[in-house]
Amino acid sequence: MATDPTEQLVRLFAEESRVRAFAAVALGAGSAEQVARAAGLSPKETAVALRRLGEQGVVTAGDDGELAVAYDLFKEYARAAAQREKDSATPGAPASGDERADIVLRTFVRDGRLVRLPARWTRKKLVLRHIAEQTFEPGVAYPERTVDEKLRAWCEDSDDIDHVTLRRSLVDLHHLRRSEGVYRRPAEAAHTGGAHAEAAHAGDADIA
Repeated sequence: MATDPTEQLVRLFAEESRVRAFAAVALGAGSAEQVARAAGLSPKETAVALRRLGEQGVVTAGDDGELAVAYDLFKEYARAAAQREKDSATPGAPASGDERADIVLRTFVRDGRLVRLPARWTRKKLVLRHIAEQTFEPGVAYPERTVDEKLRAWCEDSDDIDHVTLRRSLVDLHHLRRSEGVYRRPAEAAHTGGAHAEAAHAGDADIA
């Protein structure tokens, strides 16, 4: 038997008679006879379907024998599924601690790669800030060759931008400062919290 609740439900409702019987109960049929009439099933089909639904716990019978859908079970399955999704989140996925910012970052940055730059200016600034923070230590001197190597890795999965354009964009936004072929990320940038402020506007409209 499948141990995953989702797979259990898929297998359970793969049989049409079970779906019809379940729907009948959900719509108020409280006995096997009522289920058979509402679902258009024979008494035997109804008995088999209700037995399987009962074994899986999705349909229950009260002390008076009245059939009912076990809605609490579905809520439990939904909570468990949400927790599994949270626990299995991709390691290293963008996580700033700000929900709106994280939605934007997950859209445009995947597995440490830039998918594309957003069209909206506020989101573009947010993504570029994230790349700068994840790539360069504040105050550390990086020769241009090293900067290009690091940024090239971000662009491997993107047809939208190359490492040279990305470097220029970071410089234009002052995430990197260039002097005599050496680049530094400003030390004060690590304490501005600008990414979170920008996120307040970045999540207000459709992702673009």
